[in-house]
Amino acid sequence: MSSNDFITLFFLVAAVLIFFQLRSVLGRRTGNEKPPRDLYQPRDAAPAEAADAGKVVTLPRRDATAEDEDRFSAIDAVAAPGTPLNESLRALNKADASFTPKEFLNGARMAYEMIVMAYADGDRKTLKNLLSREVYDGFDAAIGEREARGEKVKSTFVGIDKAEITHAETKGTEAQITVRIVSQLISATYDKADVLIEGDAENVAEVNDLWTFARDTRSRDPNWKLVATESEHE
Repeated sequence: MSSNDFITLFFLVAAVLIFFQLRSVLGRRTGNEKPPRDLYQPRDAAPAEAADAGKVVTLPRRDATAEDEDRFSAIDAVAAPGTPLNESLRALNKADASFTPKEFLNGARMAYEMIVMAYADGDRKTLKNLLSREVYDGFDAAIGEREARGEKVKSTFVGIDKAEITHAETKGTEAQITVRIVSQLISATYDKADVLIEGDAENVAEVNDLWTFARDTRSRDPNWKLVATESEHE
């Protein structure tokens, strides 16, 4: 046998031995093997078996008490906890979750300025959108009497020094909030001959009012309307 034949025989025997060795290590297919993994499937994607298992991951829920405290913290900032006003505002918030004292007072400030200036200008259209029917009728009558006498009012709204909630209550679905407003205003009334008959055309006067606003908590309309006015004398 030549040396080349011997080398060929050697490699043949080695190949046979390696084959049987791999067979014993890797084993045979039994039919119970798992299917090969899809290389294009994202690593985080859940396999089909997990989806069929119907497992649900439940996220932890916030404690109801903690949620209430978050909602009421804004109320506690304007009314001391445990006071009738605080309890009334909390009850209002429960009836209307969108209610917050800060947003309400911002709206009340804007409404106050608009109403005061609309009354001075005799702007009935603006007043009608901001007042209840009863209050509007009173304002309309006063404007009508002023017009009949030929009088006119010149006013300059300087600003609001203070706006604070003094009372709140919920009657059925209607919420009512009373606000004490301290404003600065220049107002002068002139007769038909343009003679000053009331007020001051130059000096700023402090005005103290108690205004009550109301809103139906079931309504989709978020606007409040003025339902009562009262002058506060100090």
